[in-house]
Amino acid sequence: MYAQMVKSEATQEDPEKLAAFQARIDAGEKIEPKDWMPEGYRKTLIRQIGQHAHSEIVGQLPEGNWITRAPTLERKAILLAKVQDEAGHGLYLYCAAETLGVSRDELTEMLLDGRMKYSSIFNYPTLNWADMGAVGWLVDGAAIMNQVPLQRTSFGPYSRAMIRVCKEESFHQRQGYDAIRKMAEGTPAQKKMAQDALNRMLYPSLMMFGPSDKDSVHSEQSMRWKIKMNTNDELRQKFVDQTVPQAEFLGLTIPDPKLKWNEERGHYDFSEPDWNEFHDVIRGNGPCNTDRLAARNKAWEDGRWVRDAMLAHARKKAARKIAAE
Repeated sequence: MYAQMVKSEATQEDPEKLAAFQARIDAGEKIEPKDWMPEGYRKTLIRQIGQHAHSEIVGQLPEGNWITRAPTLERKAILLAKVQDEAGHGLYLYCAAETLGVSRDELTEMLLDGRMKYSSIFNYPTLNWADMGAVGWLVDGAAIMNQVPLQRTSFGPYSRAMIRVCKEESFHQRQGYDAIRKMAEGTPAQKKMAQDALNRMLYPSLMMFGPSDKDSVHSEQSMRWKIKMNTNDELRQKFVDQTVPQAEFLGLTIPDPKLKWNEERGHYDFSEPDWNEFHDVIRGNGPCNTDRLAARNKAWEDGRWVRDAMLAHARKKAARKIAAE
């Protein structure tokens, strides 16, 4: 439906402008907010950047739950810094989306009423401290695998935001891997916790790249516009190829009986995620969907008085300025 809508909009726009726009994309030029762009391009960016921003904000929730229970003061400080980073990432991305003519209030309302989503991974629980290591290693590892190419995306504000985001995400991945390494090298009980976290987090992490290319609605057009730089399956394969040696170094086992190095392809063969589970979580039926949206709704309502006060102050300031002129 969305792809048909974008195609329909494109056919109604000036063919010469569309051709000139695509020529700029093909030449590697950045598109800036004041430049002409197809409406489908703008809407696709709003959807992608908005959902990316929501994912950064919602992603604080499973981590914030462990700040007071971190095993050491050092780990507490690291987790605090990480959660702070995620908040900043959300703000960078909301700012990038605002250059396309949508406010962050509108984006939040779209999240709360179901018109926008966030990454499905954050609808899974973090049951113990080993999960914090697995989130950093696997979830942030998958995120940075997806985000590094976006530094070259065609929309200037999104591209520039991703440069800062990726620098900080690399820290998140390293601290997560270090935390899971400590567990894997610890007592038998700690290593068991690390293995259990890997078992539960691996396939939800593989789902973060989105559905298989053959089922992806947006990929073809997004690739043409260079909003996306790689297909979902390309990134998923790259993630598996990177993660398997890391798990072997830790002495942990990838929970996939079909995992095997394919000499001919030069890649690992692996089992597909359970796409029925993926779509079920996306539809709101994951283990933590209700809790995550309840937390965002509560934050939105609790902050209403602040927004109202700021608007009232802005109106008074504008009125004083008009009266003084």
